[in-house]
Amino acid sequence: MSHKIKTLPALKKTLKAIRKKNKKIIFTNGCFDLLHKGHIAYLKKARSIGDILVVGLNSDASVRRLKGIGRPVTAQNDRANILAGLEFVDFITIFNEDTPLNLITQLKPDILVKGADWSKDKIVGKDIVESYGGSVKVVKYVKGYSTTDILKKLKKNPGHE
Repeated sequence: MSHKIKTLPALKKTLKAIRKKNKKIIFTNGCFDLLHKGHIAYLKKARSIGDILVVGLNSDASVRRLKGIGRPVTAQNDRANILAGLEFVDFITIFNEDTPLNLITQLKPDILVKGADWSKDKIVGKDIVESYGGSVKVVKYVKGYSTTDILKKLKKNPGHE
């Protein structure tokens, strides 16, 4: 397992040390089932907003509840290791809930980032982050790229390369 992939208690301890260095901690979350161009652009932009990017990764069970039967396509440990291979992702923690509310509450990021496919008032954890002086940023969504669309395209044309 990569040193970037941490349990919640280990991540909290690591971030406590990082905070002493006055680094801005950014948090985002998602399923990241089939990593694509849209994910890469989004994560790069999120990282550019602060110093340390933490990704909350939905567990397999969580993805199944949110996306339905047949998802995820890629197992949580594989998804976590793929994200860990990205230089602009500093830490990953896997969570089993349907939303990252517990993670946000415990990690207390300085900046919460979501894609523009979310309206700011509907972002889970917004009120918590703003309550202690943190900020919420919405990053431009790369149109035409989604795991769901990729999977639909593959089903429609299984011979597509």
